[in-house]
Amino acid sequence: MIAQSVRNATFAFLLLALASAFGQDVAKGGDVVHAVAGVITKIDAAAKTIALKTADGTEHVFKYTERTTVHAAKKGGEEVKAGAVDTYMAGKEGTHAVIRYTGEGGEKTATHIEDLGKASLQVSEGTITHIDKAARTVTIRTEDGTEDTYHVAQHATIDTAHGITKNSELVGKEGEKVTVHYTEETGEKIVHLFKHV
Repeated sequence: MIAQSVRNATFAFLLLALASAFGQDVAKGGDVVHAVAGVITKIDAAAKTIALKTADGTEHVFKYTERTTVHAAKKGGEEVKAGAVDTYMAGKEGTHAVIRYTGEGGEKTATHIEDLGKASLQVSEGTITHIDKAARTVTIRTEDGTEDTYHVAQHATIDTAHGITKNSELVGKEGEKVTVHYTEETGEKIVHLFKHV
């Protein structure tokens, strides 16, 4: 029995080490973290759930725990203490957000909420044509041939098929298909969620 526990602990450690080596965000317990963006439609403090509607109309419901963190992108980057989701999110229906989560289907748990405020979150899909890591910009060509340059926010979430990657690694490669979820601020398109298609 002790040998099995040691093997399980060793496997969990190796999984976390491997994920870290590849820049993946792995929640405690070894679950891979993904992200989704949209509008918060309901907050149920009694059930400890948040409902979020995406641009395509799909509604996702997430449980939150005392470990779920919140970051206010619009208030000078204010970080909210873990465990304060009830207080911070009270009355925030209609707020745009990026939610990082573990799990699938009806068993999703929010690990982090990026509060984007009431700014309209827009979505664009296309192919990367240029990346400037120094300037933190990425240029994307849409299917109609239009090219737009986006600034990648400091706290942007980058989601791949294998989970969230470290923001410091920026994005993908030229020629990759991506979806960006962005806001427009002072004439610039600011990416908050970057997903590889």
